[in-house]
Formats: sequence, structure tokens, C-alpha cells
Amino acid sequence: MIRRIQWTVSALTLLEVGLIGLFFVQALRFTIGALYGSVAGVSAAFAVDPALISPEQLPDSALLNDELALAAYVALLPVLFLIVGRIRLLSLIAVLAAAGARALMLIDMGISPTQAALIVIGASLIYILSLVRFRLWALPYFFVFGLGVDQVLRAFGDTLDPSWSAAYQPVQIALSTIAALSALASILVGRSRDEAAELGTLPLWGAVALGGLLYLELALLALPNATANRAGTDYTLLVPLVLAATLLPILPIVRSSARRFIALFDPSLRGWVWMLLIALLVILGTRLQGIGAGIALVVAQFLASLLWWWVGRPKAAREASFSGLWIVLGITIFLLLVLTDNFTYEYAFVRDLTGDLAFLNETIPPLLRGLRGFGLGVLLLAVFLAALPITQTQRRIPWMGGSMASNAVSLVFAAAAVTAAALAAQPPIVPAVRVAETIRVGTFNIHGGFDEFYNQDLPAIARVIRQSGANVVLLQEVEAGRMTSFGVDQPLWLARRLGMDVRFFPTNEGLQGLAALSNIPIAFADGSLLTSLGNQTGVQRIQIQPEPGVVITLYNTWLSPLVEISSADATLEQIQDQQRQLNEIITLIAAHHPGGVLGRTVVAGTFHNVPDSPLIEQMRSLGFVDAFAGQNPEISATFVRTGLPKARFDYIWLRNLTRLGAGVMNDSVSDHRMAVTEIAISPR
Repeated sequence: MIRRIQWTVSALTLLEVGLIGLFFVQALRFTIGALYGSVAGVSAAFAVDPALISPEQLPDSALLNDELALAAYVALLPVLFLIVGRIRLLSLIAVLAAAGARALMLIDMGISPTQAALIVIGASLIYILSLVRFRLWALPYFFVFGLGVDQVLRAFGDTLDPSWSAAYQPVQIALSTIAALSALASILVGRSRDEAAELGTLPLWGAVALGGLLYLELALLALPNATANRAGTDYTLLVPLVLAATLLPILPIVRSSARRFIALFDPSLRGWVWMLLIALLVILGTRLQGIGAGIALVVAQFLASLLWWWVGRPKAAREASFSGLWIVLGITIFLLLVLTDNFTYEYAFVRDLTGDLAFLNETIPPLLRGLRGFGLGVLLLAVFLAALPITQTQRRIPWMGGSMASNAVSLVFAAAAVTAAALAAQPPIVPAVRVAETIRVGTFNIHGGFDEFYNQDLPAIARVIRQSGANVVLLQEVEAGRMTSFGVDQPLWLARRLGMDVRFFPTNEGLQGLAALSNIPIAFADGSLLTSLGNQTGVQRIQIQPEPGVVITLYNTWLSPLVEISSADATLEQIQDQQRQLNEIITLIAAHHPGGVLGRTVVAGTFHNVPDSPLIEQMRSLGFVDAFAGQNPEISATFVRTGLPKARFDYIWLRNLTRLGAGVMNDSVSDHRMAVTEIAISPR
């Protein structure tokens, strides 16, 4: 009877812990992307007359202020645990608050989804502290289950979390109800474990590790599309492998094996060995390309997932606990890592400070601009922080074994989750389109999935592409797993929604770059980086075969923008940067066609210059035909921003192909409009 009660309590606890862990991971990822979009949107709106902005696009600065204030309160909320942490019912209150707020993210009840997500995060932090104090054994499962189930859901959504859509509302209400009932039932059934053995604390090093581990998981290791793009390998293959690596530590036999392995090393060295193993695997996975690199990141995820057992530790008798204070430090470290990560992508757009903060211009802007290429450095810093508890703990190894029944149940759960994710991640069959006479080619700068004021709507972008009727679409400013774009692999998601094949070429930190979508078979794809003083850019090459024996080569690029700055010398440097990049593209095309004989060729993308500029004139002088030549400049404009004159920055250039017509899609889902041309596949 006692054993049955123990199993019941454990099962109810793990169900409750897993669901709140899932809500926490979902809310945290959503909040990062939502606040990034809101801050960027309000900043963009400040430079424009509000009267010129349509009501549906106008950012709500007052709401943003409320959300940022709430975020500050949430970050400091755990300090209250120092006062009320002894109350056992606090765990139940936290469950009810997190479950209810998670449902409110999908229900319009007078608060924004971001505010609801922040409440979920705040309640979850209190819940984490309650787990540490009263049920330390369950703490690792909070993170492992949360990250694992999140991966399964994202696999079903092709990397876009389906739980954020209105259609998910009934499911979320059911899950929130189950979480609340599980917490209530767990209290009613009672706890049959020795409570003294469950009492724990979150030490300083554990809180630091919490911040590092959260960043490491959300930015890379627990994100199969991010690991796949960083390693240059197949997403479909890595989905089940990354999930298996995440969930394997829940098996007692795996933890006991890890315990035996680490016990082979001297206690003063074993933590550093573990840290160096993860660091080495992350370096190999992000610096090499191919399946070997992908496997390195999978193993790194397995080793990192085991670190959740080191975050908390048992509390000594009469030991003072400062868990509530230390977790604030951990969350602060996480936020600093996220902020640093953001500038490893956006270093080129850092502006000098003005007003009272101008005295910082000699330090802060150069520091942020200096984060270029530092993405791996941020990851390695997170690895160092995440492994600190294991380096500082020498007398205790928390990886304990368990019964055969525990192993069996854990294995069944892990196998079922991995199988479900693997099936969900399988790509749909894309029927090849054979076109003998004409095709449509488009170029579309999707601005990271955001419109001018940073409202993100990927389904709307997919709708525009579908309405264009394009067979091949060359995309610029594409993101494939950045935290600020909700971790979504945008080219993969768009390709699967549109029934097209996809090739992604990363130019910045493996997760930002160029992409090509095509419903005509892609025979070959590669890319090259271009010399860039500003944001790192490149050129992507794909070859399609619309019919046997006919090959069309397409070059997709994004030249450095001419950013509005006060220095004339800096402006000249940007113009020279564009010219250098175009020269490199021309040289590359020449190298691909020995003898100077080009076949059917398309060069398209964002050139960030107007049609009468010397840069664009150079393309004409090389024999390329502008698909929009002779059209009204107003009609063919592709760059449209409120309060600025319309301009054409996006081009489609043709060689040995006959233009039949061209047009621009009039839709504001990005600050660029999609340009499309129909071409005849004429003889060379």
C-alpha cells in the first residue's frame, strides 16, 4: 500500500512538474521574441509621425512600458521567497497562477499575451524555489520535461510553437486544468517520502549555472533547427537525436552510468573535465559542417542535460538559505547572455548614444560593435557558467540510479516522445514541377519575419509568396532559429507551408542569412561570404532544372545597407563596401563560368541602392537585363517605409532569359515588397 502511494505521489508530482516546466519554457521563449519586437517597433515608430502609421501597425508604447515594468517586478519577485518560502501551499499557488496565466496567453481577458507570459515566468520562478526547498529530487525533471515536450510540440509545428495559435486554446485549457488538478491531488494524497531528505537549497553557483544552462538550451542545444543550421546538417535527422539527448538523463541507469564515469576522475578535476568536454563538442559542432558536427552538438546536449541535477543541493540542518536572492542573479545572467547574443547579430546597427548618455560613446557602442563573430564566445561562456556547480562540488555526485520499474517507465516515455517528434518532423513530399516554357522568379527581403514596426506574421508572408505564383523565391534577411524570432526556422517553415524545397545559406552566426524556395527541382546549392565592413553578408547560388537538359543558375544576395549616419567618411566607406561586394559577386560568377560564357542566369536580391546609381549601372554594363526596366518607378518600388520616399532596392537581373513581365506585390508584411518576374526559358 505504501509503495502504491509513493508511486501515485511521484507520478502526480512529475505530471505537475513537467507541465509547469513546459509552460515556463514556452512563456520564456515567447517573451524574448515579443519584447524584442515591441522594443524595436516602438523605437522605429519614434522616428515617424504617428499620424502616418495605420492603427493596426502603430506600436503601443504605453503597453510596452507596462510590460517592461512587469518584467522588472517578475525578475525581483523571487526575493519574496526569503520571507514566505516556508509556506508549503506556496507551491500550489504558483501552479495555479502559472497554469491560469498560460491559458490567458490565448484568451483575451484585458491583458496582453506578453503580460500573461511574464506572469507565467514569475509564478514558475516561485515554483522552482518551492521545488528546491521541499522536493529537490523533482527539480531536474522540471527543466528536462519542459524542454523535451517543447521540442515535440515544435516538431509538430515545423519549429513554430503551435501552442501560441488560437486553435490551441482548448488544448491549453485542458493542460492548465490537468496541472492544477495534479497539484491538488498530490496534496490530498499526501507525501510519503522522507521530507528531510527532500529539503534543498539553491546555492550561488547553482543559480549562476541556471542562467547559463537556460541560455545554452534555448539558444542552441535544445533547439534542433538551430543545431542543424549551426552544424550544416539535416533538421529531420537531428529532431529525434536532440530530443533523445535531452530525455535520456531521466533514466536512472543512464545517471548511474554517468556517475561511474565521472567517478573515475579526481574530485578536483572531474568538473573541469565535464566542462571541457561540452566546450569541445560545442566548438566542433559550430565550427565544422556535416553529420559529425551535428552529432557533436547532440552529445553536448546530453552532457548539458545531465547538469540540471547539479543546480540545487541538499540543505544542511540550520543552514541559512538565500535561494530567492540567488535565483534573481541567475535570471539576470540569463538576460545578459540573451542581450549579448542579440548584438552578435545586430552589431552593425549600433548607434551612438545621445543626450545625457553621450559620455558612454567611447565605451558602450564600440563594445557592442565588437561582438561581431562572438556568438561562439557567448556559448562557451554559458558552458563555463553552466558547469560551475560540478567544478565546485567534490564530495557529492547527485546522479543516482533507480529501480527497474523506474527505468522501464522512463524508457517508454522517452521512446514515445522521440518517436512522435521524429514522425512529426518528417518533411512533406514536394511534387516536382516541370515547366517547359515559362517560370516565375521572385525576390523577397522578409526582414527577419517582421514588418516595418516589428509585427511578425509568417503566415502572411507565406500568403504573399503563394499569391505571387512564383516557382522560385530568393529570400533575404532570413532567420533560422534566433531567440528574437522565437527560435523559428523561417525558411523551413515557409517551405513546408508552401510545398516547396528549401536551401538555406547562413551568413551570420549560422542562424541568419539567405534562402531559396523552389517547387522546381534544385540540382545544386552552395554559397560564399562577402567582405563586409558592416553586417556580414554573402551570396547564395542554386541551380534548378525546369526540364531535362535545362539548367538555370540563380544568385541570391544582400548587399550592405547604406545606413544614415552623420559622418561623410563613414558613408563613403559603406558605398565602397557595396562596390567591393558586387565586384566579388561578379568575380565569383566569372569563376563559375570559365571562358566568360554564361548560361541561363538570374542574379537577384537586395542591393540597397537606387536604379540610377553607379552600382546598379554596373550590372547593366555587364549585360544583365533589369526585369523591371522601363516601368514606372512608383509602381516598381520595393522599399516602402512610412514617412520616406518609396525606392527600389530589390532587383532581378537576367542573362540569356526572356522577360515576359514583372510586378511588385503590394503587401506590407515586410518593409520590402516582393518582386516577381515571369521569364521564358529561351535558348542560349
